[in-house]
Amino acid sequence: MTQAPSSQDIVTDLIHHGYEAPGGFAAPQPPVCKASTVFFPNVAAMRDFDWKDKSAYTYGLHGTPTSYVLEERIAALEGGLQCLLVPSGLAAIATVSLSLLKQGDEVLIPDNAYGPNKALAEVELKHFGISHRYFDPLNPADLEAKITPATKLVWLEAPGSVTLEFPDLLAQVRICRDRKLLCVLDNTWGAGLAFPAFDLLRDGGSLGVDVSVHALTKYPSGGGDVLMGGITTRDLSVHMKLKLTHMRIGFGVGMNDVEAVLRSLPSMALRYHAHDKVARELAQWMGTQTAVVQVLHPALAGSPGHEQWKALCCTPGNPDGAAAGLFSVVIDPKFSQEQIDRFCDSLRYFKIGYSWGGPISLVVPYDLPNMRSLPSSGLKQGTIVRFSIGLEAARDLQADLAQALKLAFGA
Repeated sequence: MTQAPSSQDIVTDLIHHGYEAPGGFAAPQPPVCKASTVFFPNVAAMRDFDWKDKSAYTYGLHGTPTSYVLEERIAALEGGLQCLLVPSGLAAIATVSLSLLKQGDEVLIPDNAYGPNKALAEVELKHFGISHRYFDPLNPADLEAKITPATKLVWLEAPGSVTLEFPDLLAQVRICRDRKLLCVLDNTWGAGLAFPAFDLLRDGGSLGVDVSVHALTKYPSGGGDVLMGGITTRDLSVHMKLKLTHMRIGFGVGMNDVEAVLRSLPSMALRYHAHDKVARELAQWMGTQTAVVQVLHPALAGSPGHEQWKALCCTPGNPDGAAAGLFSVVIDPKFSQEQIDRFCDSLRYFKIGYSWGGPISLVVPYDLPNMRSLPSSGLKQGTIVRFSIGLEAARDLQADLAQALKLAFGA
């Protein structure tokens, strides 16, 4: 027990009590260390400790033992060497763009990227004098043609948001390599499980992205109750740029949220593949329904980019690949928006809500024309409805879909 200074009041004794629990405690989950203030043993240590290399603790915003553990585990999951935690997936996107772009630079973004990433470029980045252009995610030649001397960063997403087209990620990354451009992947869907973002050829790392951002809100959390993002890198110089911006912006995460993600990580692969299995089953079934003119799911033949998904995600050891728990359908254009809304409202197990990766299935109808700037190649005419499959029984979800289809469309 550390000797506390003598005091004349029990209140002071309670604050400065000298007892310290013995070390050596081991349990399945890491301890939760929370702090804003971190104590230094002396002034010299306060002046010498460096928060940037995780060799010491200086302030809660720069990390605690708990957040360090999660950063290391997410880096391992993604196949990287360093990771930063931020308050959300969108915060991860913003940190990357603000770190790696400056006035006069241009960023290229796939037209089917996560909508808030596009909005960030259209408003905030524009205010800072950073321009942007959108490229066709299914046409690598369009990406290459849109590169200019001002281009400094390329965003990639596999598959695309909502419509789930799977790009030729290998070709896109090669173009960035050849043109000496940094490329950043939104890897939330792949989650470090569908394909190795930093080792796309699975040969030890000859071809991979420079940065992977991951909405830990989704599969790593798995409960629909945590907002968090991760930024993973292999290049220390890029990591330090990101880390300094991360510090200047003042991004931090709550250690109770970190604890929640740490508790969920051991079951992540089991949940991911369970979501995947039921999503494929229901996507195939929805393809047989008369109200549906197209099913969008990377693992299904005929879905835009299926062959690219197959080439990247299927291996001899896993010929069926991995494909998360999302799919979308295109509803026949003969049906009105009112009917489509009635279909969504009539679902009992599927709740109406954004995000995905949690235990409860979700549904959202989308107004695609207002989300895209370029023609959507490979998509049929109609209204997009996206499903996120939870952990309910497949037969219950199918029965729910069937009753809602009949009620809304008579099908």
